Amino acid sequence: MAEEYTNTLSRNKIAMLIDGDNAQASLLSQMLVESGRHGQVTVRRIYGDWTTSSMNSWKDILNFHAFQPVQQFRYTIGKNATDSAMIIDAMDILHSGVVDGFCLVSSDSDYTRLATRIRESGIFVMGIGKKNTPKPFVNACDLFVYTENLIVEKEPVKQKRLTPSSTKAKKELEEKEELDPMPLLEQAFEMSVQDNGWAALSTLGNALYQLDPGFDPRTYGYKQLSKMISNLKNRFEVKTSESGGFYVKFKE
Repeated sequence: MAEEYTNTLSRNKIAMLIDGDNAQASLLSQMLVESGRHGQVTVRRIYGDWTTSSMNSWKDILNFHAFQPVQQFRYTIGKNATDSAMIIDAMDILHSGVVDGFCLVSSDSDYTRLATRIRESGIFVMGIGKKNTPKPFVNACDLFVYTENLIVEKEPVKQKRLTPSSTKAKKELEEKEELDPMPLLEQAFEMSVQDNGWAALSTLGNALYQLDPGFDPRTYGYKQLSKMISNLKNRFEVKTSESGGFYVKFKE
């Protein structure tokens, strides 16, 4: 899904900064792979109070992946100083000019302004966090990857017969409606369609990221956008050009 970014950033240098208080150590390998799709991860730092037991899960794996632990004491109980330390370091790295992009790993809205500031400098910024990450932070990034998509590869969502009479059934119905990609795909298609009624898949993908930086085909059970579109045969026509380009057309 991120071919467009990969093509332009594959040789670029990325700074990966992780809020250790707000991320999962068990997903470090997967998160590194995600950020590595967009460049070489040259700066690797994890922030937190390493004197606390909550950071123990990071200690074994950070050395394996050559991450630098950055100590930040909690001066006041209940207050998180990690975000301030990470923001200050990010700005220092930004002004040093040693990287071409950032990967900010956190689900904390406190990093919204940081992501916005990085983008204002013309630098690529991606985020990695949970699905409950506040939307302002998600939208401040060029690309946002949800950690739930890194845990397991889901099977395509199947239609279920629901009886909304029960609370559980109503909840399942609401979740199913939230997983409906068509409203977003229709908007993206309208942004991408050419005069002949067809839209290039690459252009459609860029439009999806503009509408929702957190869009990911894996959320709907597909590894790639092309496979997702091909499976929606009742809504889209697909064709391949002689040069190998993939095009889609919306069925009225």
